[in-house]
Amino acid sequence: MLRTAHIAPLVALSLLLAYQANADEMDLVLKAEQARIAAVAKASASTISVFAGAAGGGSGVIISPDGYAVTNFHVADPAGNFMKCSMPEEGGKVYDAVIVGVDPVGDVAVIKMLGRDDFPAAEIVDSNLVQAGDWCFAVGNPFLLATDLQPTVTWGIVSGVHRYQYPAGTLLEYTDCLQTNAAINPGNSGGPLFNDQGQLIGINGRGSFEKRGRVNVGVGYAISINQVMNFLGYLKSGRIIDHATLGATVTTDTEGRVVVTNILSSSDAYRRGLRYGDEIVSFGNREITTVNGFKNILGIYPRGWSIPLSYRREGKRYDTVVRLAGVHSRRELLEKTGNAPIPPSPEEAPIPEDGDDAPKDGDEKPKRPIPVPGHPQTEEAKPPEEWKHLYEEKTGYANYHFNREHQNRLRQALDAMGDWSKTSDNWELQYSLVDNDSGVIHIGPMTVEGKMAGVNHNIEIAGDLTEKLEPSGSGGLFLALYTWKRLLREKFDTFGEVYYLGTAPRRDFGVQYDVLVGLYDAIEIRAYFDQKTGQLMVLEMFPETDSDPCEIEFADYRETEGYTLPHRMVVRFGDDPFDIITVKKWSVKPASEGA
Repeated sequence: MLRTAHIAPLVALSLLLAYQANADEMDLVLKAEQARIAAVAKASASTISVFAGAAGGGSGVIISPDGYAVTNFHVADPAGNFMKCSMPEEGGKVYDAVIVGVDPVGDVAVIKMLGRDDFPAAEIVDSNLVQAGDWCFAVGNPFLLATDLQPTVTWGIVSGVHRYQYPAGTLLEYTDCLQTNAAINPGNSGGPLFNDQGQLIGINGRGSFEKRGRVNVGVGYAISINQVMNFLGYLKSGRIIDHATLGATVTTDTEGRVVVTNILSSSDAYRRGLRYGDEIVSFGNREITTVNGFKNILGIYPRGWSIPLSYRREGKRYDTVVRLAGVHSRRELLEKTGNAPIPPSPEEAPIPEDGDDAPKDGDEKPKRPIPVPGHPQTEEAKPPEEWKHLYEEKTGYANYHFNREHQNRLRQALDAMGDWSKTSDNWELQYSLVDNDSGVIHIGPMTVEGKMAGVNHNIEIAGDLTEKLEPSGSGGLFLALYTWKRLLREKFDTFGEVYYLGTAPRRDFGVQYDVLVGLYDAIEIRAYFDQKTGQLMVLEMFPETDSDPCEIEFADYRETEGYTLPHRMVVRFGDDPFDIITVKKWSVKPASEGA
């Protein structure tokens, strides 16, 4: 039996332990608070406010030190070609910025901040790793509150992942987005959503608001940063970007499988073997279990990308790679965004439904623009004189200047391999094939001739080129070699229409290339360059839009007669390899200089 003298020390000990526990808990709380403050400070440094004059404004986030920043299309569009953007540094500082590229369907725009090359950039992480319940916070300029150029921070959790938002009107579609209860209000549009470590996981864009006053009710949506990064190479091309379609529709059958209900015979998916009734198993290396899940994944890729597809038929699984077509025709997309000679009708205007800065019935535009110290607002901002050269208008482009910059970069990469303008009109290569068959191919000024597999071929570069696809089964190897030679020898402005597509993968889905598109006669070519070395790795030649290309994979580059030329070419057509060409000897110099 315990005596009073024994109880007192025990009580004291209990109190001491309780105090210590409370102190430890308090210490943990304070440490967590300091970590949160540090994460917010780190993240806020890369956040910008975007000023759109009388149209109001929005938010954005810098993603690279050279000034590239991401915002919403519905924020950048009313701001014009040049805009003012602020950063919270040193009590707030204002910079000029220029539009780069836009994705009206996905409601994304890329702008470039000007004036320095060491901007604080957000740390980007894989948004597929985000889970419901994760802490997160949004940073931006809700209700135009940042009159001191300091952003507002709202804290919450990720309420849901892989949310699909049905298309608004005829253009906007939010797919695979993140849902959050962190307050997102008018003005937060285009701003960043960060995880609790201050790492960028999404771009805030849509919110579900009360009908009166448009006040956040705890349901906001952010475009996943993975989607933004998939489109980033395209957006940096200065173009107006379209989203992708598989060329097939799907539904859920009675057994819960996602199956094809209709498919276009002109689609690449059809050429790869997909048919009515097939079950979609995997797309983009993600398992497909619902129709919305399929739409989510499809929506995060741009037109023209090649994506892994797995489908099942009668218990057998098929794995292939499909090239995605566009949701809109080029003219339709431009008309809907007001960038074509035929203006869009009012009902087609790209106004995001439930977008937090998009006007609705009964809404008014902000009565006051964001006051920018030293920069009085006007209805239409005039481009700063020192930056005017950074914008070039051209139909189909948000800013052709950036496309031209990339073209020049890739032209320099080609010219680094030799002065092609000094080569002969007549090129010749002596080769051998896998089966040791050998021969000579002569690429003349307007002809290509040679013997392959025992058959003599001689095509003229005239008339209907889509019919000149020799040798049989190659998809037009001789024509592809001619266009490759033309691409090397001609300046881009004399080749035909040439533009920089952006960055995209091929069969090797994990690797992206710089892609240049060239249109010559009725033929389209796509040239794939290694992003690090600038070396031309692949040429695809499409004789017609809805057809498989002849693909030439270049390898074993060696210096020959002062020129760096490939000595191994893997030729493919459709699903099948055609042959491997090993070049024994090249002759590209004029005869007067020696062959």
